[in-house]
Amino acid sequence: MSMEAQLQELLDKQAIQELVARYSRTLDWLDDQGQADCYWPEAPVDYGFFKGTAAEFVPVVMAVERSTGRRWHLLAPLSVKLTSATTAEGECYGIAVGLMRAAEGEPYRGNMYGGRYLDEYERRGNEWRISSRRYIMDWTMPMPDQPDASPRPDFPLPMLDLRESGHPDYRVM
Repeated sequence: MSMEAQLQELLDKQAIQELVARYSRTLDWLDDQGQADCYWPEAPVDYGFFKGTAAEFVPVVMAVERSTGRRWHLLAPLSVKLTSATTAEGECYGIAVGLMRAAEGEPYRGNMYGGRYLDEYERRGNEWRISSRRYIMDWTMPMPDQPDASPRPDFPLPMLDLRESGHPDYRVM
């Protein structure tokens, strides 16, 4: 393989890595357009509870994310195999946490989930997006009750309670 071909392969794989990172960030920060831009609109998506196109899926998943006050997605490690100059396959493991409160003043309660994403990617022009996704959940477990979003005096780190788009700390990348 020529040096130019090797470089292009690295660039393509890096673009896909950034796409998968963007997927997690846009869910957690409630960036609807950013989430939609991770998929080609006609991409088939299968999460078990949802089967349809990405264009149909994004509003559903964003409504689910908005129903929680705290969410966190981590996807890694990502294995990518380029199948042509414009297509690739990937698999990565994911851990997600979703926490919500039954009422104001109540602790946050929720679950941690572990699973894997079986993806296909396609490059159109210079842009890679998900062209097919299937999610498989491997396990779930309840999380211990979490405090409200007020900084604790003994450990004064800020905590997010994010239910709407447009948080001032969010940066589009």
